[in-house]
Amino acid sequence: MTIRGIDLLFKLLNRGRYRRPAAAIAVLILSVFAQASHAELEKIIAGWVEEISLADSGYIIKAKLDTGAKTSSIHAENIEQFKRDGQSWVRFEFKVEQEGEIQTLLIEKPRQRRVRIKEHSGDHDRRPVVEIDICFNGRRYPVEFTLADRSQFIYPVILGRRFLEGVAVVDAEATFLTQAPCQQAQDQQ
Repeated sequence: MTIRGIDLLFKLLNRGRYRRPAAAIAVLILSVFAQASHAELEKIIAGWVEEISLADSGYIIKAKLDTGAKTSSIHAENIEQFKRDGQSWVRFEFKVEQEGEIQTLLIEKPRQRRVRIKEHSGDHDRRPVVEIDICFNGRRYPVEFTLADRSQFIYPVILGRRFLEGVAVVDAEATFLTQAPCQQAQDQQ
């Protein structure tokens, strides 16, 4: 219901033409809920730690869903910035443990931008941002990640508010409520 429709409803109520004010209020409430965005209705409940997969490699990794972080972050080692066809690119290594073995992925992506991140010590750091496709709860999403050395942290990936917006609500008491792999059968139809 639009503002104009709400205004009209209140005018009818005030003039006494609407005999059942409770019914009018119910219509008003239902119309507000009906106007909820489609994305709001599709949000899932996720735990504060979930498994995701890197869409291009299929490797499954643990990610912390951090509503305190604006931007998502991924562990990166040996970060090199370079030019390709006049554009800024980034090359980095991502180490992932699969079946007890450490695998090193060499990833090259166009640099989207640079961000200034405030670290826990209070210092600021400038980091490159790249877009990487991940699978989260069976769906593929393009996510902007800052590249950082996360070797001292438990989780190699942080999913921040920019990703979570419109996708998930975080249950701080739960973990592993979603599925990591993309549903390829549905994606191909």
